[in-house]
Amino acid sequence: MDFTLNDEQMMFAETARTLFSDSCTPDHWRKMMEQGVVRDDARWASIVETGLTLVLLPEDAGGIGLSETDFALIAQEAGYVALPEPLVESAGVAMPMLAALAPGHDLLGDPAATIAIAHPLNPFVANADSAAAILLEKDGEAYLATPDQVTLTAQPSIDPFRRLFKVEWSPENAAPLGKADWDLALDRACVFNAAMGLGLAQRAVDMAVDYAKERQQFGKPIGSYQAVKHHLASAQVAIEFAKPVVAAAAAEIGARDVQARARVSHAKLIALEAADKAARASIQVHGAMGYSWEVDVHLFLKRTLALTQAWGTPAYHRARIAARIFTQPMGPDQTFAREAQNA
Repeated sequence: MDFTLNDEQMMFAETARTLFSDSCTPDHWRKMMEQGVVRDDARWASIVETGLTLVLLPEDAGGIGLSETDFALIAQEAGYVALPEPLVESAGVAMPMLAALAPGHDLLGDPAATIAIAHPLNPFVANADSAAAILLEKDGEAYLATPDQVTLTAQPSIDPFRRLFKVEWSPENAAPLGKADWDLALDRACVFNAAMGLGLAQRAVDMAVDYAKERQQFGKPIGSYQAVKHHLASAQVAIEFAKPVVAAAAAEIGARDVQARARVSHAKLIALEAADKAARASIQVHGAMGYSWEVDVHLFLKRTLALTQAWGTPAYHRARIAARIFTQPMGPDQTFAREAQNA
């Protein structure tokens, strides 16, 4: 597999990076927490204006018609700033699903609208209260309802910007959309969560490196000590090993077979494990204050923990990997060989 990014993909990633870095800083998070809000209207308007909500929508639905690989780059940049807005779940998962089910739906014509999704694997729905509509599942069928047509019960969340709700609803009060591909929605969500994990991990390491350069102990920066260097180097190695796994999973979603599903699960596991390792290493470098509100890295750990349990637990994804291991050929020559599987 060739994971080299083309000029257009690099442009999208750079556009997202610039937009997020300018508009989503720790100061922005803290202001939002003080106000008790989970969405910055000005930032969301900039995201919409830049076209990031249209990346995965087909052209005949008013979108740009790009691939999961392209959107994964945006998700990674969103992870790097721990973006509060539900860009990934709405534009990366729910909107493409709605476009496949109802190509002419009015919501597809509003790039600023967000859609929440109640996937069968998730007991609670993220950001359901602020969504224009919620995709719901019953017996494999998809339904669409607005928040005022359902009953939302708030649930505790470790991530202050990921508001969770139990949704009680009746098919009589929702619009039926037909049989839906919930497996594809799951794979997309897992790949994009993995990509966000890469961003979360890299930001945690970068924060620790910056702190280690400034914090002095015994008359010199703590970053000069081998124990600190090795700690952060191990976290960076975990990130670098996860990157090609996420890239392969994004590229292979379309295959939708046991091998592709295993890659998706592998990506989610390894990327969020890297994020967990990086966040904990960063907190350790910061010392006890790393757990306090004064230091931002703990927010990255909280987002990592939230994403780790969403869209299938680690045990669920290990089972999908096991299905590939025990039913398909193994060995170094099989790692990226699809034709051997289909022979």
